[in-house]
Amino acid sequence: MSDRGGGQLVQLTLWRYREFLREPEAIFWVFAFPILLALALGVAFHSRGPQALNVAIIEGTDLQVVAALEGAGGLRTEVVDSGEARRRLRTGRVALVVVPGTPVVFTYDSTRDESLLARLLAAEAVQVAAGRRDVREIREATVTEPGSRYIDFLIPGLLGLNIMGTGIWGISFGTVRARNKGLLKRMLAAPMRKGNFLAAQVFARLAFLGLEVVAVLLFGALVFHVPIRGSFLVLALIVLVGAMAFAGLGLLVASRAQTIEGVSGLMNLVMVPMWILSGVFFSWSHFPDGMQPFIRVLPLTALNDGLRAVLLDGAGVTAIAGFVAVLATWGVASFAISLKIFRWS
Repeated sequence: MSDRGGGQLVQLTLWRYREFLREPEAIFWVFAFPILLALALGVAFHSRGPQALNVAIIEGTDLQVVAALEGAGGLRTEVVDSGEARRRLRTGRVALVVVPGTPVVFTYDSTRDESLLARLLAAEAVQVAAGRRDVREIREATVTEPGSRYIDFLIPGLLGLNIMGTGIWGISFGTVRARNKGLLKRMLAAPMRKGNFLAAQVFARLAFLGLEVVAVLLFGALVFHVPIRGSFLVLALIVLVGAMAFAGLGLLVASRAQTIEGVSGLMNLVMVPMWILSGVFFSWSHFPDGMQPFIRVLPLTALNDGLRAVLLDGAGVTAIAGFVAVLATWGVASFAISLKIFRWS
């Protein structure tokens, strides 16, 4: 019985593997899409200094203020009438509106970071022009070394996003399509063990995992010099456990879905919150404190934080144990529930 079960598992894995190779769009999303996305975002943010902030100056007679702001670093100024200035502020085209006079009036949205920065730069320029002098010397030391740039933050996030997407998307679509075509009913008549079928989906997903990870990391290292400071074995551990967690979630999503439209909605329900919350493009620490305990236990958050810890900080097994535990819990729980509720038709 065990030999027959092992043979079933191997044949099912090979079947799913061949199904993947027959889907050019799947190969594109697994290999080409993350590299193209990394290239686009990397070019947009790689080695780019702070961008000048747009400031509207309302027409007036205080030429000293106008000259001070026009000569200030970090600001891009334009003198316009009052109505145009406020229209630009409402539509986000400027970060700050300045009304010259005594006193100088700054109008801005205090909830926008760029508005607060523009206000500080403009205030500094106006005060210096009026004769203020610094009472204490300040020296600056800036850093741009690999590991501290936005692109270094971005690449692990894109890798985690891709592992999640291909795990859930690939398994869910493949399973529901097989159910629609009646293939699952035929397998059940074989007879087919449910555990073997579900495990084969996971193992087939892992077949391309190494190439998928290497492609993204190699691209980041060669094109943008993104560091890989941790052990490759530790990196392999967090990647493998993460991939199995999302493969389990993919099985869970597809366990009862009857149509492609239905499974698409369920996948969006699972993945979209993690796209937003789990620190792919910006840190999850920006969200309110009350949300952060929930965000930390999301599988994509654990995977992204673990990848960054290994790649950027050189973390070892002990340091990423918490992330691995979160991912393993998601993987085991989702696979167990899938095994319980999975339907062949």
